[in-house]
Amino acid sequence: MQLGNIEILENQSLAPYAYTQTGGLVDYLAIPKNIQELQLLVNWAQKLAIPVHVFGRLSNLIVRNGGLRGLSILLQDLKEVTVDKNSITAAAGADLIWVAEKALENQLSGLEWGAGIPGTVGGAVFMNAGAYGGQADMVISSVTALMPSGTLQTFGINELAFGYRQSVFQQNGGIILSATFDLTADNYSVIKRHMDENNFKRANKQPLNYPSNGSVFKRPEGYFAGKLIMDSNLQGVRRGGIEVSKKHAGFMVNVDHGTGNDYEDLIHYVQKTVYNKFGVHLETEVRIMGER
Repeated sequence: MQLGNIEILENQSLAPYAYTQTGGLVDYLAIPKNIQELQLLVNWAQKLAIPVHVFGRLSNLIVRNGGLRGLSILLQDLKEVTVDKNSITAAAGADLIWVAEKALENQLSGLEWGAGIPGTVGGAVFMNAGAYGGQADMVISSVTALMPSGTLQTFGINELAFGYRQSVFQQNGGIILSATFDLTADNYSVIKRHMDENNFKRANKQPLNYPSNGSVFKRPEGYFAGKLIMDSNLQGVRRGGIEVSKKHAGFMVNVDHGTGNDYEDLIHYVQKTVYNKFGVHLETEVRIMGER
């Protein structure tokens, strides 16, 4: 189906686009090349009175086997990055890893933590992503979004309601378009060393050889999710093709053509087991969407 110059795919599986290589069929899928095409798609969906789901690289997300109704939009082609003195403005679909590399090229410090995070700027804002002592809200100064009313709105840092894996966009329905990062000038070799150290830790501790969503659970107060799971003897436990990683207990990996339902079933089993053993409820960091 064509909408102007935009191709809209019907009954399309999300699995080929997702980090986990899982996900059911969506009614419609489109990948806009610019903000004008995005607005056109949103208007089209509003006229049909169908829901709109907007994603970057489908990381930190599990879509159940039954898929999603309505229109799913991937912003992966909205990836422009500009540098102005000590600030970087990046479109929502830009890979966070690439933005961190751009900061390095310009000898700007503050995004070293993002050097190995497999996700987009939009996702990092939406979830207030972080790793290795850094977090999105430490460096973001403003975010521009397309609001449900159809208007563009820029949010300052005090309007973003950042919290642990939280932002205002989880409530207000705004589609993140771009974010501006305020960084600090520093020596190239110092920034590079910190990035290399983080990537070395990631490669040695995380199961990067299998598809995954990274850390599945938020850190419970006073505990570490991975240690609770490990101490519950859950490493290597499977549901379908999804396994609690033997390398890092906080990860679940797709080892054998697993599905979104497999992920969800394993999550519930881990939550129940850890609660029964330690009395701690593990809250998911990954989002779970779609129909069973």
